[in-house]
Amino acid sequence: MVTRTEKRRWPLLLLIIPFIATLLPFLYNSYQPEFIGIPFFYWYQLLWTILGALVTAIVYWLRG
Repeated sequence: MVTRTEKRRWPLLLLIIPFIATLLPFLYNSYQPEFIGIPFFYWYQLLWTILGALVTAIVYWLRG
């Protein structure tokens, strides 16, 4: 018999997205483009902090 938690393991794969996006520096190691005067490196990291929290919340709700 498959329990409820065993069925819903696939949302955990979503947690890989922010990990990979911030793990590979060649994706964000640049100064351009700037956003309101902030270099790309900094706003990219801040963006993934916010997106990582959203992905974590989505996984939490999906695992319910």
